[in-house]
Amino acid sequence: MEHIATTPFGGGRMTARLFRRQRAAAERQEKLRAGDGGNDTGRADKWQLLRALTEARRAYGLGDRTIAVLEALVSFATVRELDGSAPLVVFPSNRELAVRARGMAPATIRRHLAALVEAGLIFRRDSANGKRYCRRDESGRVEDAFGFDLAPLALQADEIFAAAEAARAADRAERALRAEVTLHRRDIGKIVEAALEEGRAGDWAEMAARLAALSAGIGRRMAAAEIEARRDGLLRLRAEVENAYLSSLSEEEMSANDSHDERHIQNSNPDPTLDKNGHESIQGEAAPERKAAISLARLKRLCPQIGDYARDGIRNWADLVAAADLVRSMLGVSPDAWRKARAAMGDEAAAITVAVLLERAETIRSPGGYLRDLTAKAERSAFSIYPMLQALERGKG
Repeated sequence: MEHIATTPFGGGRMTARLFRRQRAAAERQEKLRAGDGGNDTGRADKWQLLRALTEARRAYGLGDRTIAVLEALVSFATVRELDGSAPLVVFPSNRELAVRARGMAPATIRRHLAALVEAGLIFRRDSANGKRYCRRDESGRVEDAFGFDLAPLALQADEIFAAAEAARAADRAERALRAEVTLHRRDIGKIVEAALEEGRAGDWAEMAARLAALSAGIGRRMAAAEIEARRDGLLRLRAEVENAYLSSLSEEEMSANDSHDERHIQNSNPDPTLDKNGHESIQGEAAPERKAAISLARLKRLCPQIGDYARDGIRNWADLVAAADLVRSMLGVSPDAWRKARAAMGDEAAAITVAVLLERAETIRSPGGYLRDLTAKAERSAFSIYPMLQALERGKG
């Protein structure tokens, strides 16, 4: 192709930014043709590139309909791999372009084409009369072509793929953040509900009101920064709620902990904390086992079957863990899965989980696989024993 148009037809304006982009593209194409591009090939599979651009469209300020018009343009390229080392001009008629754009109106197509030019993804290569066509020599080789140049799209392949990966990472982070917020809201709500049902001492109505305020207005369009702020508020509230629940337990309920590491939540250690799985962990040397924020008496009412596997009955958490170790083998849970569950959840929460699995043994096809799935969630701080217990309680009710 010996001649290539660089200025727009008719009333279209030539801007400094457009001129710089065309010059930069031309210089890069010269390097690619001379073999000086290094790792930069200026090539990409057109469908993979369109997919990546769809994921990264916000970074380029593009809407879904603009992407649809670009897809229609790309479909006129006869090759699957776009090579940006030379102008790659497609010249569809307005009618054909509208057909491939799913019947989009001409005025709408023009608006989206302008957006693609503004984003630097295509160049206009207008003929003298503004029509789109190509001229070929006697051998069929294209001498001149007028229409839309897709070379800029191919030349930006690396940047587009990087932007798509960044968009996917941001999307994963936001989904994880929203899931964390949902878990905190659910766990706080269920602990408050349990405390109210059990008549526990504490200002539970005020905590419920704070939960409602932190939960209000969390929609799809809320910015990630605002969701993070809500998450932080929920974390603080959750610590207060769980500490308040633990503090409300009676001496009899608290005596169900292992004798060698028993410690009440109201101890002399000034820095008690609660992790995301609903356990207490106390900072400092010789920290005891994490405690599940539920009384043993209540657990035995919800999961009576596990008591049949304790030789002298379940009098403390150590008895429960020992019974759970026996039950897990009966349920087909491997030693490795049991070890990982205890490491991720804590001994008490893992034993509670096995007790719940025993109660639901007839409805769970693979207890071992189910426990591994819960363990994976616990490793991501996305697991709590409360939803299981609440579901079991509702089922028994």
